[in-house]
Amino acid sequence: MQEKVIRLTGSELTISQIKEIAFENAKVEVDTEAMTRVQKARELIFELDKRGVAVYGLNTGVGWNKDKVVYADRYDAYNKNLLRSHMIGVGPECSIPETRTIMAVRLNGFLCGHTGVAPEIVQYYVEFLNRGVHPVIKSRGSVGEADIATLPAIGLTAIGEGEAYYQNQRMESAKALELSGLEPLKLGPKDGLGIVSSNAQGAAFAAMGVIEAEQFIERYRRVFCLALEGLNGVLDPMDESVNRERGYQGQMESARKCRELLKGSYLEKPWEGRALQDPLSFRCQSAITGSVMDALAYLKQQLGVELNATDDNPCLLPEEDRMCGSPNFEPLTWVLAVEMASTGLAHMSKMISQQILRIGDPGFTKLNRFLTPAEGAVIAYGTIQKTVSYLDTENRMYANPCSLDFLSMAGHIEDTASNSTMAASNMRKIIDNLYYMAAIELMHAAQAVDLREIPQLGEGTKPLFEAYRKRVPYLDNDRNMSVDIQKTYEFLKSYKA
Repeated sequence: MQEKVIRLTGSELTISQIKEIAFENAKVEVDTEAMTRVQKARELIFELDKRGVAVYGLNTGVGWNKDKVVYADRYDAYNKNLLRSHMIGVGPECSIPETRTIMAVRLNGFLCGHTGVAPEIVQYYVEFLNRGVHPVIKSRGSVGEADIATLPAIGLTAIGEGEAYYQNQRMESAKALELSGLEPLKLGPKDGLGIVSSNAQGAAFAAMGVIEAEQFIERYRRVFCLALEGLNGVLDPMDESVNRERGYQGQMESARKCRELLKGSYLEKPWEGRALQDPLSFRCQSAITGSVMDALAYLKQQLGVELNATDDNPCLLPEEDRMCGSPNFEPLTWVLAVEMASTGLAHMSKMISQQILRIGDPGFTKLNRFLTPAEGAVIAYGTIQKTVSYLDTENRMYANPCSLDFLSMAGHIEDTASNSTMAASNMRKIIDNLYYMAAIELMHAAQAVDLREIPQLGEGTKPLFEAYRKRVPYLDNDRNMSVDIQKTYEFLKSYKA
């Protein structure tokens, strides 16, 4: 099988490519024209320094120390110290897929040609990705005005300091360089700032959040359709004409996919005991899930800009033979999109919670309370509602916007922030909780299907039900529910639709 190689140009990186780099260990190569831009920006750095122009992070300090001069004989030491002093992150550590995504995002940013770092640094990001050198990056500490608290780990590994994983084994960075056939880099003017002054971590986490959210929605949709069959629910809300008249793209797409999954189901025929209309958590599923799909589409659009544009300060403009102080490290546009998506996912959390409660209620299902196979003898799913409530409450907390919460720092020079990494992390925590909630719904849905003795499941729900029952059997007696929840969670996260 031919090895996958992604060509990076600085302007064409997609979330699909990020998925391949992060999770499939795709290798990368750099476009020749992009490296020419990197070289021109580097030449401009030396030219500006030669002219005696004060350049932030080149011959001056950074932040509150912007008024301090850095002399040429101190460039190597200063840039090392900048990396060391900015290494302030705290755990947990980034996973290897997260680290690969961060490096890929920063690498593509270098290729825009506005940073001024040495071409050798750019090449080391390529080599790290291709040789399996993954710096140990602490995940927390950035306030989202460039991830200066966490990104230094990559630069320190390049100079042989700190720790890294090489071929999935943790070791000192110097050893990782040796085993991978690389030499420690010598830093030059502005290299330290170029390495740390980027929103690569926040953008990487947001991109991974999009990937994870889209995967979850596709899997959850199958769980919902099986739950609708367990409820003996109504198909009218998925009608093509009805949803077309509403006009929202996500809603129409969500309803269409549900129709496909339920094709051939007994729900297509009249059935005894079926309600005229279902509770809103079932009836409005396509609209609510569709709204999240629309929010994710907007987030992807904004991330498409972020992933393929410079966020450097200062911004080098080689074609104009100058540099300019820049606000391009401000990521609020896509951070607001992340928070919108998180709000939508929290609405899904409420919806799933209510679906679980309804499907355990005989007033709606006409089945035994809590889906017990033997009333008075088996408790079944009575207590599991507490776990649902806990997870939903936690999701509500994670959906609370964090971009408004920050301190005025660095002598009141840095007096605004976005908390981009935190916002993206919170979104991903919601998604993980939703997998547990969808797992609990799947437990209920499968039990209801068994109790109802449904004659015919849909084309998309039957394979799910049959695969699931091979992992988690019918609940015929009370057993450890935590075990079932975890098995179902793992089943859902790995389920191939």
